[in-house]
Amino acid sequence: MTIRVLVADDQAMIRGALAGLLNLEHDIEVVAQAADGVQVLEELTRLTRQNAPLDTIPTSSARPVSAVDVAIIDIEMPHMDGITTTEAIRARFPQVRVLIVTTFGRPGYLQRALDAGATGFMVKNAPDEALAEGVRTVAAGGRAIDQSLAVEALSSGSSSLTPREADVLREVERGGTISDIAHALGLSQGTVRNHVSSAMLKMEARTRAEAASLARAAGWL
Repeated sequence: MTIRVLVADDQAMIRGALAGLLNLEHDIEVVAQAADGVQVLEELTRLTRQNAPLDTIPTSSARPVSAVDVAIIDIEMPHMDGITTTEAIRARFPQVRVLIVTTFGRPGYLQRALDAGATGFMVKNAPDEALAEGVRTVAAGGRAIDQSLAVEALSSGSSSLTPREADVLREVERGGTISDIAHALGLSQGTVRNHVSSAMLKMEARTRAEAASLARAAGWL
């Protein structure tokens, strides 16, 4: 059975290169490409509707017929990041497996990706042949995880930030003042200050900007 793949990356050259490599494989076909998470969901919706009649055709395979078997998703994408996109895919298209392929091999990203429902996580500097093998493993129901990164993630633990503290630090990254953050998140300024102080303490940072930078570097944002 041919493994049908969707490739999503906001950089057209990288997206095309990944698709080109996979299309060289005899058992893999790239059926769609997307530049961000919103386009991923649009393409999956389009392909699912287009292939809807196939769902009624009996098959001897153990896997159900679907429009896409594996979605390869980057993390840093505009409009909807890879983690949020993964959550949406698993909720709306549970038959689609997600393989994260990113430049940012951060333990925090790995943990968040797995929590969101991804079954694969690879960095872009992995050998070319590893990508195809990762796709096959994920499509077959297995996990394709960068082993060195997995060990690092286990040793570093999960994020110590609460979801709201992470939200506040994302707004800090955008350059928002306490007032701006309060308005954006619908919180009081006092509550925002408390979240900022707590996040700075957890990140052992001297300023809120440093706290945001450290949390981003750890992959917790």
